[in-house]
Amino acid sequence: MTRYGLRARVITLTLAPTLIIGLLLSAFFSFNRYHDLEKQVMTSGLNIIEPLAIASEEGLKNNSRESVRRIISYAHRKNSKFVRSIAVFDYNHELFVTSNFHPNFEVLTLPKNKPIPLVISSELRDNTLILRAPVIAETGIVATIKGQTPNPALGYIAIELDLSSLRLQQYQEIFSAFLVLLIGLGLSAVFAHRLMYDVTRPITHMKKMVDRIRRGHLDVRIEGKMHGELDSLKSGINAMAVSLSEYHVEMQHSIDQATSDLRETLEQLEIQNVELDIAKKRAQEAARVKSEFLANMSHELRTPLNGVIGFTRQMLKTSLTASQTDYLQTIEKSADNLLSIIKDILDFSKLEAGKLALENIPFDFQESLEEVVSLQATSAHEKGLELTLKVDPKIPLGLVGDPLRIQQILTNLVGNSIKFTEYGNIDVSVELRSQKEDSVELQFMVRDTGIGISERQQSQLFQAFSQADASISRKYGGTGLGLVITQKLVSQMGGEISLTSRLHQGSTFWFTLRLSSTDMPVSELVDTQSLQGRSLLLIESNMQAASVIQQVLIQQGLNVTYRTSLPDTDESYDHVLLNCPTSESNDIDSVKLNVESAIKYAPNVVVGIPSTHLALSDYLSKEYSVHCLTKPLSRRKLLQALCSSQENLLVHLQPTKKQSEILPLSVMAVDDNPANLKLIAALLNEHVENVITCSSGQEALNKAQSQHFDMILMDIQMPHMDGVTAREKIKTTTLNANTPVIAVTAHAMAGERDRLLKAGMDDYVTKPIEEHVLQQVLMHWNPNADESSLGKLDISTQVGDSQSTLNTVVSTSVESSIIDWPAALKQAAQKEDLAKEMLQMLVDYIPEVNDVIELALKNKSDIDTLTHHIHKLHGSCSYCGVPKLKNICMTVEKSLRTGVDVNDIEPELFELQDEMLRVKEAAIGYL
Repeated sequence: MTRYGLRARVITLTLAPTLIIGLLLSAFFSFNRYHDLEKQVMTSGLNIIEPLAIASEEGLKNNSRESVRRIISYAHRKNSKFVRSIAVFDYNHELFVTSNFHPNFEVLTLPKNKPIPLVISSELRDNTLILRAPVIAETGIVATIKGQTPNPALGYIAIELDLSSLRLQQYQEIFSAFLVLLIGLGLSAVFAHRLMYDVTRPITHMKKMVDRIRRGHLDVRIEGKMHGELDSLKSGINAMAVSLSEYHVEMQHSIDQATSDLRETLEQLEIQNVELDIAKKRAQEAARVKSEFLANMSHELRTPLNGVIGFTRQMLKTSLTASQTDYLQTIEKSADNLLSIIKDILDFSKLEAGKLALENIPFDFQESLEEVVSLQATSAHEKGLELTLKVDPKIPLGLVGDPLRIQQILTNLVGNSIKFTEYGNIDVSVELRSQKEDSVELQFMVRDTGIGISERQQSQLFQAFSQADASISRKYGGTGLGLVITQKLVSQMGGEISLTSRLHQGSTFWFTLRLSSTDMPVSELVDTQSLQGRSLLLIESNMQAASVIQQVLIQQGLNVTYRTSLPDTDESYDHVLLNCPTSESNDIDSVKLNVESAIKYAPNVVVGIPSTHLALSDYLSKEYSVHCLTKPLSRRKLLQALCSSQENLLVHLQPTKKQSEILPLSVMAVDDNPANLKLIAALLNEHVENVITCSSGQEALNKAQSQHFDMILMDIQMPHMDGVTAREKIKTTTLNANTPVIAVTAHAMAGERDRLLKAGMDDYVTKPIEEHVLQQVLMHWNPNADESSLGKLDISTQVGDSQSTLNTVVSTSVESSIIDWPAALKQAAQKEDLAKEMLQMLVDYIPEVNDVIELALKNKSDIDTLTHHIHKLHGSCSYCGVPKLKNICMTVEKSLRTGVDVNDIEPELFELQDEMLRVKEAAIGYL
């Protein structure tokens, strides 16, 4: 009733059945009558032609045309209403006789190349029906056509019937059926109208009355005589109107009373709202003051602390007494702890304010976790604890998420486990809970054998500024914010966190995360083909650590034999992996004895050393032909160490570097960063004859107007004139209109390549530029190159010489986490002088960046200036082997380009300043 009224429904339900039934019956009877008329005509034609065929036999036999003409003429006159013509044909399909003239006897004739059929046939042409009947010789005389088989037919008769009268009669029948249908519909309409008058009119009247009652006219009543249920409905509506009228009077009285009460309540609420508004403004002002206080105090505290830490480290490098060294180390540790507390408070404040933004970038999952355990290993090994990492092999290598925040979560949990564990193991494991098309759900677990937590104390763990109890807080220290920050980070990533623990029996913290998987290569793979089928003796006294290492080695195809100690039997293996126990590594004589024994079992020995005994690692590497790795063993470093010890792999790792011939090319390199420009020029000078360098887009344009170049390497982010604009103007010059311009940028984000290629760049290279990638670009865009020779250069990941590989495996000192010297050498094409010069240029540029950051923090510098210097520093970091500084620069630059306020990224800027200071201090050992 909502879409159609009762009137429309009555009409529809009355007329629709009549229409449907009338249509069906009319169609049925018209169809039958139509075909009955056609059958009648056909039957009449057959009744004419069959006797004529019999009567014409004698005439055809005797060739008596006159007798046959009389017969067919009589038949034509008798049936002249619908017979147009009758014709008799002989066995040669020639006209024998006809009842009248026909304009086209070919229509009546059968094809002459076919025999006369022995049955009656019919053919429908427009409004005519042609019937043909054979004249059969009953006395045995058979007509024979030359070249054909004998045929008993003497000829055939053809009658053309006119169907015009038939069609007219058929149309009359259809029209009659349609007329009957219209009469039926008319009668149904009359009955429907009468029904509507008797039913819908009273209902419509009642509807109007109800509508008036609904609008408040409670004194109206329905009048008039009605029948049956309608009269009952009328009485009910009138009774309802009486009840509503009485209820309205009572309700009005109640409303008056409630209004009076409400007016008093509103007055009280208004007073309360004013008080709440004042309290809200005070709370907002307090929050603003708190944020400003935290920002200002963090800045004011970190600035002198940086000085304390920096000068403490400088003092530690001088000649000091044992007591002075101990005092300074205590000062440094205390200052580092204070920095960690400040960072926790800032993170907590940002999480509370909802301003902590998460990244969504591809990263190497295994290496991110290994970085956490590597940084925490020193604290664990100092207490004699074993730290292990076990990653489910079904987890994809590359994932998409925020690696820094995941590392922060794990660092908090592992740090707590180390803090509250005096002996035993700290085991970190990651398992794959579920996997969909492009996402995985992971469960992280951190188990320890520490003091445990009672059920009563567990409820207080995730509260700010609190620990399990006051005694623990006093004994172990801390702000109590670590687990709160961890919980909020996990929640912001869409996961959950919890723990299981029993007092004095250890604890297990676990949390889940859902991350996207990616097929994008996030790290270089280690070729372990040479390890397939090799035998390895694993010596590890800790069962959990042995299980993790054994799983990794077996996955690479090694045949692993596990022992808790060196065997006494005479056995031989391809490799020996000797892990020194953390608690016994101070006994150097015992370690030396074990290494000497291990060398007897295999020519290739890898020794795992606790991270607190780096001097022992250097000593063993010099005294014995062994590889030394710090515990816990990194999967990549372990496989590289095993591969590098294979004689057949050493040949692969140390390919004879072919001195590529100097190409007769003139190449222009454009970059506003002096370090980047210097490295590109150094790499180009080894491969091309002429290298021109420009530090700005305008300078490059001026050079392009006066000199032709075979190729141009163009930086994108430059002041005044960016790379895309410079490329457009260079393409308008006469000399370099067709010169290929290759984009060189530090932005390796998805879509950046397509954006630059659409902007007109001929190719795309990311910073830092690898030497083999540059060589490939030169070969590809060399205008003199033979096309058949292109593609021969293998640009797969090349491994450096064995010494660089060994340095990468062995280098695990604190400085290596700040400056990755092997990576710096790799970026400088293994030229140590060039690497040092570029590192010096980075160190010289750091004070200028620090000044710009200070001005920005004081709101005395604009965002563009800060972004420019951060981008420039980011580019310099790409060539100097400072991965952590590079990552921080990338994070800050990304935030600045999204338009955030400087105050929102103040913690990241402070972290950037701290890391720049660390780089300056660590660089002293290399310069």
